[in-house]
Amino acid sequence: MKTHGIQVKGAIDAETRCKHYNSEADRIAIKFFCCNNYYPCYQCHKEYGCGQTAVWPREKFDEKAILCGNCGAELTINNYFNAESACPLCKASFNPGCKLHKHLYFSS
Repeated sequence: MKTHGIQVKGAIDAETRCKHYNSEADRIAIKFFCCNNYYPCYQCHKEYGCGQTAVWPREKFDEKAILCGNCGAELTINNYFNAESACPLCKASFNPGCKLHKHLYFSS
């Protein structure tokens, strides 16, 4: 599905929600380092993805890898970490529980 003109594999609605995470606040997609494609979650990547896993290295945290499903802004990883569970541009809330899966996407 295209969201704000960007392909998000596994998305079921225009705000990037998926069958695994679809609460009101589940509105981001993550560009996976291994394949450079956006997915709503690690489970979607496992189901529809490239078959590999690789986390973003810390030295690349200034690259755009987070898509706000509300406004379509592409955020750097650092912007996302500093956003405190809301888009810094449109202020739409993000699911704070995503922090529990941080290790699946980003190096520590």
